[in-house]
Amino acid sequence: MTTLRLGTRRSALATTQSTWVADRLRALGHDVGLVEVSTEGDVDRTTPLARLGGTGVFVSALREALVDGRVDLAVHSLKDLPTAPDPRTRLVAVPVREDARDALVARDGLTLGELPAGATVGTGSPRRRAQLAALGLGLDVVDLRGNVDTRLRAVHDGRLDAVVLAAAGLRRLGRAGEVTELLDPIQMLPAPGQGALAVEVRADDAATAAALSPLDDPETRACVTAERALLATLEAGCSAPVGALAEVVEGPDGPELSLRAVVATPDGTGDLRRSTTGDPADADGLGRRLAHLLLEDGAADLMSLSDDPAVTERAL
Repeated sequence: MTTLRLGTRRSALATTQSTWVADRLRALGHDVGLVEVSTEGDVDRTTPLARLGGTGVFVSALREALVDGRVDLAVHSLKDLPTAPDPRTRLVAVPVREDARDALVARDGLTLGELPAGATVGTGSPRRRAQLAALGLGLDVVDLRGNVDTRLRAVHDGRLDAVVLAAAGLRRLGRAGEVTELLDPIQMLPAPGQGALAVEVRADDAATAAALSPLDDPETRACVTAERALLATLEAGCSAPVGALAEVVEGPDGPELSLRAVVATPDGTGDLRRSTTGDPADADGLGRRLAHLLLEDGAADLMSLSDDPAVTERAL
């Protein structure tokens, strides 16, 4: 039996996610081996992601390993995947999604509303920063990079009062018990694709694509397709505070896709929130239509502020 070589980043979370995919392939009768690939985002843990190159900083090295034939498939956090397609690769599986929400881990078991004015909250995400600021709680949001352990340690060591991370990563690492509050999307919409995985193969590798097809979850695929279509139409990367969440809900005539989105200024002083529903079979069209509505209402002006060199982040 030929061993499928699965490319993964070296972090604990990436390895856990890749092992999850590998275990499901093994259950289907495939032999799978993990191959570690170092990315620029893993080597440089201090520079803000937007300055490293934004969306794709964790993806490019894995894709090169795939195209070069060093690995047969690559597993990414879907929110890291650029919306522009790479003709050399093919997204063949989007497995069932974990919790898409953001999670707060705070000292003394505090929730977001219980943090006092001036409390320091760490995040490396402009989207989270903007939405936290928009809540008007008087929090001091500081830039924070590093793996999950590094960020959680900042709270446990007392250097920060709280951090905000993706709930999915904490669940996958078995650290959901440290969450003090799961943030309602009404307060904070997640990043497009958050909580979902993306499995890529070489564009011409039909055999590996066929092996992976049972892992694709149609409902998750529809949701992230709508979210990513919105992001692509807005032409926004990780330096623009954009949140989106699609969910399949029961409508009057059967299942329908509900999509909510936010575009904000980096400092949270202005934002646009819009929503729509439609046919899950038209997920791409739904995302593009909501993006056009946001653009008509001024989203481009808000996003342009994200490129302003005067907008700075205080690093931890």
